[in-house]
Amino acid sequence: LSPGARMGCFTFIKVMMILFNLAIFLGGGTLLGVGIWVSVDGQSFLDIFGAVSSSVLQVVNVSYFLIVIGAILMVIGFLGCCGAQKESKCLLMMFFSVVLIIFIAEIAAAVVALVYTGLAETLLMAVVTPLLKEKYGEDMSLTHIWNVTMREVHCCGLNNYTDFTDSPWYKDQKTYPEPCLVRGLLPLATPHLCGHLLQGCFDQILEEIKTNSGVVGGVAAGIAALEIAAMVVSMYLYCQLDQK
Repeated sequence: LSPGARMGCFTFIKVMMILFNLAIFLGGGTLLGVGIWVSVDGQSFLDIFGAVSSSVLQVVNVSYFLIVIGAILMVIGFLGCCGAQKESKCLLMMFFSVVLIIFIAEIAAAVVALVYTGLAETLLMAVVTPLLKEKYGEDMSLTHIWNVTMREVHCCGLNNYTDFTDSPWYKDQKTYPEPCLVRGLLPLATPHLCGHLLQGCFDQILEEIKTNSGVVGGVAAGIAALEIAAMVVSMYLYCQLDQK
């Protein structure tokens, strides 16, 4: 290519890099803001989004998760946008390094999730089950999250209804939570005076995740492709700066 064509290509890619990372920065700021909102007024968030996110709310602290992801996206967007705008080799290399670290971490997490699925399930049950026995009925936020989850997924506890035995709720009410009791033809665990007690949520949530694994895999592949493209573009700009 002629010098003019190379310069035009460089300028086009530079502008695209700026716009792309500006979008990432603004998206990160939005997530950060939502995360702060959830941490300050979690009840309003649950009232609005509880039915949509109930399958994961009980095992993920949404506010901290959104704050961390939002902060990371803002850092990436800032480095990429400023690096391209200022034509700074240092910022471009930092952008490349951060994206590369995240990409490697995602690959490692995927491998661990595939290889150690059983271990992850065991750890999840070891953490959540004691939490239910100690906090359900006492911690209003956790109680609300689980009530929404059990109503939406049609289940009871993580393993089964015994997760609530000896919980503050059971000690006070002398019965299991209302979402656990049903008279319909749903998956049942054991008879009860008020109808039947539903099965635990874990297997049903796992089945729901497996059902949507194709969508999750497609989104993950798309994110990986964007990360690879971002690293390639940042390295292209970095190398072109040497020639300039």
